[in-house]
Amino acid sequence: MLSGLLKLILGFILAIAVLLGTGLTVALYFINQTAIPPNKPIFANDNPSLKNQATKETKDESVITPEPEPDTTPTPTATPTTTPEKLPPGAYQGRVTWSEGLSLRSEPNQESEKVGGVTFNQKIIVLEENPDKTWVKIRTEGSDQEGWVKVGNIERTN
Repeated sequence: MLSGLLKLILGFILAIAVLLGTGLTVALYFINQTAIPPNKPIFANDNPSLKNQATKETKDESVITPEPEPDTTPTPTATPTTTPEKLPPGAYQGRVTWSEGLSLRSEPNQESEKVGGVTFNQKIIVLEENPDKTWVKIRTEGSDQEGWVKVGNIERTN
């Protein structure tokens, strides 16, 4: 009787050990598979030099990669040279430093009408300052658009 009870307990322990070992092995297999990053996808509009680099990185033969397009060098075209505008006396060049761009105003105050706008880093020509030197009248480079902006939103360039 003791022998039969011992066999039952030993069999039960062995069955539990086999189930736990199998479960742990399967769990580790799936965890390891999810830890491996997939290969980088290659799209048709990718840069050809990056395609070559990506194909060298992927060693998987099952991945079908498109053939790189032949490198063609564009022929340079002549661009017309323009002479820089002659600056009015007392005027200087600058650029917009406010990251959101600026609104051009018809008069040097916040309540005046908006007459246009300039974008961040756009080149401008400062034409004049108001008497208290808080506003400047500017003209955008390459156009006739003029207006007033606050002084702290631009910087002088040379």
